[in-house]
Amino acid sequence: MTDQPNGRTSADAAASISGADEVVADEQITAFVADHMASLSVDGRSVCILVPDATRTCPLPLLLDVIRRVLHGRVKRLTVLVALGTHAAMSEAHLAKHLGLDFVQAAATDPKTDILQHAWWDPSTFVELGTIDAGVIVELSEGRLCRDLPVRINRAVIDADLTLIVGPVFPHEVVGFSGGNKYLFPGVSGRELIDVSHWLGALITSSRIIGTLGETPVRALIDLAASMVPTERNALCLVTASGGRLHGATYGEPRQAWRAAAEISAQTHIRYLDAPVRRVLSVLPDKYDDMWTGAKGFYKVEPVVADGGQVVIYAPHITEIAVTHPAVAEIGYHCRDYFVEQWDRFEHYPWGDLAHSTHLRGAGTYDQATGERCRVTVTLATGIPERIVRSVNLDYLDPAAVNHQAWASDPETLVVYDAGEDLYRLR
Repeated sequence: MTDQPNGRTSADAAASISGADEVVADEQITAFVADHMASLSVDGRSVCILVPDATRTCPLPLLLDVIRRVLHGRVKRLTVLVALGTHAAMSEAHLAKHLGLDFVQAAATDPKTDILQHAWWDPSTFVELGTIDAGVIVELSEGRLCRDLPVRINRAVIDADLTLIVGPVFPHEVVGFSGGNKYLFPGVSGRELIDVSHWLGALITSSRIIGTLGETPVRALIDLAASMVPTERNALCLVTASGGRLHGATYGEPRQAWRAAAEISAQTHIRYLDAPVRRVLSVLPDKYDDMWTGAKGFYKVEPVVADGGQVVIYAPHITEIAVTHPAVAEIGYHCRDYFVEQWDRFEHYPWGDLAHSTHLRGAGTYDQATGERCRVTVTLATGIPERIVRSVNLDYLDPAAVNHQAWASDPETLVVYDAGEDLYRLR
């Protein structure tokens, strides 16, 4: 089903290929994508392709090659916009690897093709779409928040006749499952919606919302903001398998395509344990280059850790807390109630930074008499110096002291390699 420029939608269900028990061959995916691109009404129109940065796994070079081949010569302009949210911009070399060297080289010689990264730090990036009234925020947040919310978005989306969202769907700590309209908000949105949506997710708590199918309060907020975008939108939602291949893909109106992909992701990206474990060693891949992004190694395993247990995030390559969010070093890492019960002290900080703090610290309680009590211990075995780790209220472990083989043989320890995308839950 496809959003129309006037805001109406048709009623067709999302198209899909494969499912949870399969891995789709590259030829099947390319044929699926090519067929849908060929059917698009894009002749003489401009198209914005919205893609994730490298913290999300999917075979973008394969997909972009097909999309460009089918649309080339038909569109007036093709713009690829990397949805950074508030992540750091990618280097040219990193971007070429992420999008595909062939695509980047072809774009460099084509005056009708642009590659942009979401410049969230630059006010001129944005177009204001309107305001979500405080009363609506009260209703959507189930009474947790009350404030008017300006809605701003990257002008590249508004300047295009059609936006094509291309990206994977995973269990997500803020919204339930990522993907779909989330690539618009907060992927290429203004900071206001990022802060409100993430703090709302933090108030609900990651452990309650992560891996929740359907319309969570945060998903409802994101979809409402997306309904304010006046141009046409479609989504190619992906469910990844190991090795960067795909279990499947869905295509259609963003809400429908996302919903169908989330159903597959719930079957492929959630792993179940029969009993809680005392300790988790969460081994992060290199695509997470600071704790702002690497914190996913905690979110995805917190539900299976026993009370009083420990999560060790192992990432010797990470040397910084939050490259683009210096306030985190000042705030430190604390449970939700630590902030809520001292709101006058913290409300002036970026709410997205507060949300990140609670998400990495996990469940806990706070009151002035007894202080903060967190359910589990969070330990960093990274390249971040010990004094910095302890200054932000986390425990430190020298990564050289971690013996992977010995930890894996401990029946009370779960070792998760390539952590950050699969969610672990108790049955």
